[in-house]
Amino acid sequence: MNEFTLHILEADDEYFNGKCVSLVIPTTEGMYGIQAMHENFVAAIDIGVVKFTLPDGTRKHAAVSNGIVKVENNEVLILVESAEDPEEIDEARARNEEEMAKDILAGKSDRLNMRAAKGMLARAANRLKIKKRYGKYL
Repeated sequence: MNEFTLHILEADDEYFNGKCVSLVIPTTEGMYGIQAMHENFVAAIDIGVVKFTLPDGTRKHAAVSNGIVKVENNEVLILVESAEDPEEIDEARARNEEEMAKDILAGKSDRLNMRAAKGMLARAANRLKIKKRYGKYL
């Protein structure tokens, strides 16, 4: 099976760097699939789940925040604010953030807080969804 190099970089760390055979990313236009020798392009990444398959068949998932993806010369670079393994998502923290964001939105506070709360709510809901679907509960 043909491979390509995948780099997933967070704001302050490297999440993944290695070979993979397929990738599905959440873009602002919907889910987008990438395989080896894909045409070059750049797109905006939306909050959601990145799914990729390693050459040995292992499937990986990551909760991601907004960012960008660049495909060029059989290499994919994903730059996001955050990327998390489903198993490492702190469910209690995500639920707290979700409730806090809902409280801010219900209070109809100023625009800056509203925008921040909407982002916080989207990220928390994404974490919980991915934890439930792909994570292992201990």
